[in-house]
This record gives sequence, C-alpha cells and structure tokens, in this order.
Amino acid sequence: MTAKLIRNAYEAALTMTAVLLSWAAALALEGAAGLHTDVLVLAVALTLTLAASQRTADTRRRLTALVLLPATAGASIFLGRLIAAHYTAGAAVFTAGLALAIWIRRYGPAATKAGTLMTLPLIALLIVPGPALPPEAQSGLTTWFWSALVAALACCSIWLVQGLGDRFGPWRAEPVPERPRRRSRLHPRPSTRMALQMAAGVAAAFALGRLLFDGHWPWVVLTAYVAASGNRGRTDVLRKGVERLAGAVVGTLLATGVAAAGVTGHAAVALMFAVLAVALWLRPLNYAYWAAGMTCALSLLLGYFGQDAQHLLPTRLEGIAVGAVLSVASAWWLLPVPRRRTAEG
Repeated sequence: MTAKLIRNAYEAALTMTAVLLSWAAALALEGAAGLHTDVLVLAVALTLTLAASQRTADTRRRLTALVLLPATAGASIFLGRLIAAHYTAGAAVFTAGLALAIWIRRYGPAATKAGTLMTLPLIALLIVPGPALPPEAQSGLTTWFWSALVAALACCSIWLVQGLGDRFGPWRAEPVPERPRRRSRLHPRPSTRMALQMAAGVAAAFALGRLLFDGHWPWVVLTAYVAASGNRGRTDVLRKGVERLAGAVVGTLLATGVAAAGVTGHAAVALMFAVLAVALWLRPLNYAYWAAGMTCALSLLLGYFGQDAQHLLPTRLEGIAVGAVLSVASAWWLLPVPRRRTAEG
C-alpha cells in the first residue's frame, strides 16, 4: 500500500504541475487579451480531465487530441450559449453529444478515445459557470477562439510535464495492454445500451435540474454523467452514485469549515489547488476521495465568483443526490447491462 501511495503521489504531482502550468499560461493570456476569469477555470478543468488519458498516449493519439480537443472546446462555447438562450434545445444537443461519444465505441479503440476527447469540453462546460450565469453576463465569457487556444495550451502543458517526468523522473508511464475485441452477442450492443442509459439519465437531469434547482442545474447533470460513465452494470452505477454522494458530504463539511474561516482571494485559490492535489493522490484508492475534493474545490470556486458557497452547499447536496438517483434508475431499468458483460464488438 505504501508503494502505491508513493506512486500515486508522483502521478498526482505530474498532473498538478501540468495544471499549474496551464493555469499560468491562461492567466497570462487573460491579462494580455482582457479575457473573462472563466478562461482560467476552463484551463484547469481541461488539464485535469485530459491528463490521465494522455499519460500513455503515443504520437498519433496526441496529435489527434491536439486537433479534436480545441475543436470541441470551441464548439462547446456555442453550446453553452445555446443552453443559456434556449435551454431545451441546448440540453437536447448536449445529451445527444454525450450519447454519441459513447455509441461510437463500437468502432474500436480509436473511436473510443475520440469519444473521450469529445466528452471532456462538455464536462468542462458543467464546471465553468457559463451557461448558469445570468444572460447579461454571457457576453463577457470566453469566445470559441480563445477556448480552442486554451485547449491547445492544456495539451501542450500535459505533454511537456509528462515528457520531462518520463525522462528525468523515477517512473515511466506504463501502458495498459488493450484487450482483444470480441463481437458481443448482446442485442443491442453494450455501447448502444450505455449510450441510451446515459441519454436517459442526463436528459432527466436537465429537466429536473432546471425544475428543482433553477440556475444550479449543472450539479444534477454532472452527477448523472459521472455516476453513469464507464457503466459496468447495475452494481457499478449504484456504487459510484453512493461514493459521489458520500464524497460530496465530506467535501461539504470541508468547504463549510473553509467558509467559516473566512478564506478568500489568493489564499482560496491556493487552497483549491492543494485540495485538488490531495484528491488526485487518493482518487485511485476510492472515487469518494475525488468527489470530496471536487466538491470542496468547486465550493471555493463559487466563492471566488461571488456566490455564497456556504449557503448553497445544501442545495448542491440535493442536486448531487437527485443526479445519482437518476443515473441509478436509468442503469437498473433501461436495458440494464448484465453483470458479466461481453466485450464490445
């Protein structure tokens, strides 16, 4: 266990170094071009979510990421504004995009990796508080061009740090051998089942999120996605839903303590990065650690954007609980994937 914790700490340090480098580049870009602060959040969100998939990527996969991620990041800006202006239409496009990214897994490993890259800006859209901001604040947000540039900076930051780590660090990346593909005998295929389950859960999250939580609907949608992603069956979705809820409760308690201590400004930003580092370190042990860290970090982020994070924490927990229930219900009653899944074909 000690050796695993040390290795986890090293990998977390690499990721956080890339995050800080990307954040610093975005900060310089923000000052030079007079951009909105959301460009910093986008840089951090994309770097955090992309780092793991690029750790063992070859040159071809990295070039694919350099093309596909900026393109989808730019497109996500238009989607965010569509959600803000026409919620129902934007929610439908968002849901279809997530489902498509899962459905194309049937075409092999390359399509699976492309689908993952397509998903990252959509998830970042839920973290960056753009679509949930008032309409008058929309005009000041980052444009598609700057978002695409930030995505490219995130890619370069990750590759630079990981490359230096492989060259001078104590450990090199260890590629995970890919399992041979076998055609599934299930009808519909697992990829189709998971795509439909994701679409049902996320669509319901958009509907209930807006109905029950108004502008805080992203919390419901984000949880519905997280609990259903990588669906390995009913038990897996239930476990992730419970872990995310449990982690969120712990993160809520941490954020409440931070708010009570009056930590603001640059100190809050530094603390947010420290919390993310610890969450990354412990994430391989249990997803609840990551959920707790993300809840606390996002609460600090809300405070940075002027929202009363402490007052909103109960609402956040309610939204997370609703999103988890929706994903579990979708996985259990809509074309449930058997426990012993056959590999996708």
